[in-house]
Amino acid sequence: MTQNSQDNRLLSLDVFRGFDMMFIMGVEGIIIAVCNLFPGGENALLARNMYHVNWHGLYFMDTIFPTFLFIAGISFPFSYAKQLSRGSTLSMVYRKIFRRAALLLLLGFLYNGLLEGGFDNPRYCSVLGRIGLAWMVAALLYINLSTRQRVLTAALLLTGYWLLVRFVSAPDSAGADPLSLEGNIVGYVDRMLMPGHLYLDIFDPEGLLGIIPATVTAMTGMFTGEFVRSKYQHKVPTMLFAAVIMLAVGMLWSLDFPINKNLWSSSFVLVVGAYSLAMFSLSYWLFDVRKWRRWTLFFQVIGMNSITIYLLQRMVDMGSVSRFFLGSLSKLLPDTSAALLLTIGYVTVSWLVLYFLYTKKVFLKV
Repeated sequence: MTQNSQDNRLLSLDVFRGFDMMFIMGVEGIIIAVCNLFPGGENALLARNMYHVNWHGLYFMDTIFPTFLFIAGISFPFSYAKQLSRGSTLSMVYRKIFRRAALLLLLGFLYNGLLEGGFDNPRYCSVLGRIGLAWMVAALLYINLSTRQRVLTAALLLTGYWLLVRFVSAPDSAGADPLSLEGNIVGYVDRMLMPGHLYLDIFDPEGLLGIIPATVTAMTGMFTGEFVRSKYQHKVPTMLFAAVIMLAVGMLWSLDFPINKNLWSSSFVLVVGAYSLAMFSLSYWLFDVRKWRRWTLFFQVIGMNSITIYLLQRMVDMGSVSRFFLGSLSKLLPDTSAALLLTIGYVTVSWLVLYFLYTKKVFLKV
């Protein structure tokens, strides 16, 4: 669906979403290619952070997905209030929530190649599906519970998930560490209940039980959006203070329940939530409080069509377009420089497609 109005938008949300999604669009590849220009650069800390951690631990790229879900959460209090102000009934709001979740599930199936690979052994778990379901549950909680009740619910969800994953191991992996790839209950549930194949054969990072803590990630964004909508005066310092508290609690919790994106561990929710909240606070202060507009277009173009670029890169070979224009020049360069040139071309092509849509005021909204 398209939307032609950009009124009443938080610029900070579009810019922050654009910053987040540019690493999905290929900027992480540029950083890796630059590091590779130098001896041992592939092992540099900056380069390593452009990949995902295999299991326990946290690299920068592990923050991209939960931050996007956090941002989606921020938007809902504004969207909900807008719907009510336009006369929407609760049943109409519910239908929109369920329709959005269903559409994201469908797009997730398509992203995984359901039409391309057939129905023999598809992968049904997906990033978009996780976003749709976690956001849906968080939105329903937002509508039906008070702020205090939702805070308590979030705490119970994280605590219950910790107790389940930490102390219940997979029955089919007797003796294995319940926090290991083979022994965790999260993967076991997917092996028992999910049709098709799992991403890691015995485990899927976007599986069923992970929706529980991911819901809290979306709820954290909704708490933030609700707070920004309030008349409280000292918003930025308060959000930064809350981020510090979340980080401290998350780091302490990680001593028993390690930070793990694949498991979406409770400590991961808090630590990455702290990062997301701090970064949004900075963005909000710069672009909505101080009204700074310079250098924002690059991020806005991405942030206002984030789902578009996520899907488009799966369906269209941007690399071929880059090679079409830059292939001959790249052959004149050393391998590392050629890789950098082609990656810059890839990102440029992707951004120009989004810019064309931006100039035509065409935005894919789900």
